[in-house]
Amino acid sequence: MSVEGGYYQTRYEPDARRGAVWASLCAWLEREIPPGARVLELGAGYCDFINQVRASRKVAVDLSEQVRRRAAADVEVHVGSCTDLSFAADSSFDIAFASNLFEHLTPAELDRTLVETRRVLCDRGRLIVLQPNFRYCFREYFDDYTHVAVYTDKGLADRLTAAGLEPVRVLPRFLPFTMKSRLPAAAPLVWLYLRSPLKPFAGQMLIVAEKRGA
Repeated sequence: MSVEGGYYQTRYEPDARRGAVWASLCAWLEREIPPGARVLELGAGYCDFINQVRASRKVAVDLSEQVRRRAAADVEVHVGSCTDLSFAADSSFDIAFASNLFEHLTPAELDRTLVETRRVLCDRGRLIVLQPNFRYCFREYFDDYTHVAVYTDKGLADRLTAAGLEPVRVLPRFLPFTMKSRLPAAAPLVWLYLRSPLKPFAGQMLIVAEKRGA
């Protein structure tokens, strides 16, 4: 069994609940996504976001070949690293999205990813990041053996600012740390959780950052 294959069976195994969770998440996130947007997902994995988001152009990038099997028919797939988006022209996307990706990258890889992401975003284009917040999940954070970097809401917001992506929304507590959470994942309950001021077990943050200026 490959390392990649083992990871998909231990830390990122298929879960029938995931589609329902992401349907609710996409509905919530669409407030950040203009109608007719061109959307790029970095580290698309099972394509739960990019398959369901409404967009005029949908592109998925992932290192694993399995993304080809998971992507819907209207999704353009590129197998490769998020550090190299050379397939995309400057200013060719309105939205870039990354879920549970940056903690798997070395600092140098994140640097290159942010440079490339900013390049392919149009002016006022947005990067939406869903990510473990070490401040609230430090006990479980390294249960995932592929986590190589630590970020908090404050630290990641500053890192994005330094890369020329200005945070416009920072939610330190957004979702539970993992799909293995004790919280049920039925769509109506996810909908209520996202809109509740109370966030039990929340260990993931949401940051929306905007490209501004040259």
